[in-house]
Amino acid sequence: MARIKNIEAFCSVCNAMRKMELSGDTPIISGESNNKHWAKCKKCKQTMLIDMTEDVKETKVSLEGIENQDCTVYAPQKSFTIGEAIYHKNWDDFGKVVSKDIMSSGQKSIAVEFQKSGHKKLIESLNI
Repeated sequence: MARIKNIEAFCSVCNAMRKMELSGDTPIISGESNNKHWAKCKKCKQTMLIDMTEDVKETKVSLEGIENQDCTVYAPQKSFTIGEAIYHKNWDDFGKVVSKDIMSSGQKSIAVEFQKSGHKKLIESLNI
């Protein structure tokens, strides 16, 4: 059985960076390199041709020296921007906001890459 490879790439249907499942290579066209692959978006389920050199997101966010920057202390009531450095008091961990999303309930969420905890989704702009 073939091993499935997942990547994060730009989905032209969702108009956002999404997790995608690579489903195969395209045939080599004479004179061109084979950087294009078929990928299926895990959110909208659409299959599209993506260019591995242009559409694929960088895999890791640089978190070096983040603890020395001015970090916003995380609270579910606050709103954040992509690229903003945050500090989570309960986890004693520093991270960077990598994406924003709206959940099916309509609640906003942020995806944060933390130094110790890794990739986590947190609630944002919570109305109490």
